[in-house]
Amino acid sequence: MSVIVIVAEGGGIVDWQELTGQSKFVIDVVSFPIFSAIAGLLTNWTGVLMMFAPSRFTGFYVPGLKTLFPFLPRKLQILPTFAPGGILGFQGFIPARAEKMASLMVDKALTKIGSVHDFYRELDPDAIAAHVATHGKDLFRPLVDDLISREHPQLWRDMSPHMKEMVYSRIEAKIPEISRTAFARIGDNIDQLVDVKLLAVGHLRRHPELLKDIFYGMGAPELRFMVRSGILGAPMGLLLALYLHVHDSIPIIGYIPHVVVILIAAALIGIAVNVIAIKVVFTPGEPQPRYKYLWKHAKLAKRQPQAAADLGHAFAYQVITMPNVTHELIHGPRGDRTAVVIQDVLSSEVAGILGPLTPMARAVVGASEFEKIKSGAGTAVLEVAPDVIQEATFSKRQAEKIHAFCTEKLRALPPGQFMDMLYSAIEQDAWLLYAHGGLLGILVGVAHLVVFGA
Repeated sequence: MSVIVIVAEGGGIVDWQELTGQSKFVIDVVSFPIFSAIAGLLTNWTGVLMMFAPSRFTGFYVPGLKTLFPFLPRKLQILPTFAPGGILGFQGFIPARAEKMASLMVDKALTKIGSVHDFYRELDPDAIAAHVATHGKDLFRPLVDDLISREHPQLWRDMSPHMKEMVYSRIEAKIPEISRTAFARIGDNIDQLVDVKLLAVGHLRRHPELLKDIFYGMGAPELRFMVRSGILGAPMGLLLALYLHVHDSIPIIGYIPHVVVILIAAALIGIAVNVIAIKVVFTPGEPQPRYKYLWKHAKLAKRQPQAAADLGHAFAYQVITMPNVTHELIHGPRGDRTAVVIQDVLSSEVAGILGPLTPMARAVVGASEFEKIKSGAGTAVLEVAPDVIQEATFSKRQAEKIHAFCTEKLRALPPGQFMDMLYSAIEQDAWLLYAHGGLLGILVGVAHLVVFGA
């Protein structure tokens, strides 16, 4: 065995013909498929990893990068490899585009499932009202104590125990009715109170790791297929070996050095295995004749019933959850409108609750202070409501309803629309995967040249 220097058309670090006693053609026919298969598997495996990991940007400071960055092409600037201040690192393509990905999924999925009215109806406002009335009852006595003693302590101290008990009894008797009225009024105004797109996009932007969970949970079999399909690099490598055997005899093209041909072919193989994997998984949505698509039907489309259930589960348990909807209602950009609705309901109920005590309360504290108590009631209810509504067992029951609703609607979508909903979230950044495949292919091509020569 002899070690030799690599030249343009020379051998590798080992003289394989001398070592094996085989011709260059046989060595190429064996080695190119193996290296191409490795390139394909490595490309698709790392490509899937790069789609999702890491969820948060991870990097380090590079001197001079901050100065250089403005001069880079726009295509490079948008890569998830740069952070402000000259930081070089990486973030998974999907988490890095969390806001855009979430927006696309909402536009093409949630809006097709139903409107905010549909989701609110499925949450069953009557059940929410009954839950609040039942589980919130124990909270209202201390709530009344705190509210009235805070707004006008003298009034509450001057009331006899009998009068206080009368107030408590009236409140407890009215809680179910007030709760039903409040949630019915919220339902009547829900499109002004909650924006499902803002809720979903905002939540996924704040928690980009959830996008990974959504895609992995829904498409785990297809992602495994994408990795395994890298083995298709092997027959492509065999074709390259056969072509190199006749390359020199082709007019004009034959003058191109083998090194150049191998590196170009390696890049194309790296790109091709990525393209094939993505196309087979996501297209066509509707079954097609084999002369159009050898695989006839997208792999994910074949699994639409199960994929729809998995996606519906993700929406129900991670996005359109009771805690998220409650937070959006109370603390979202339209939370002030919710407060107005609740206040309007309570304003019409407080006088009825106090009943015969109303004239005395107005006389003792004054009209303006009495209105202040009513206003404080609305604020107090908003403070208590989240703890009552977000109780774990109740939230789970509501999530089960949303899961069933989303699953039914997603399964009913035409396969083409179902696939477009998911493919569009990846398609716009697919060129990054293709570029990554081409680069890795070149690196594996260089490795083959080093080991086997040209």
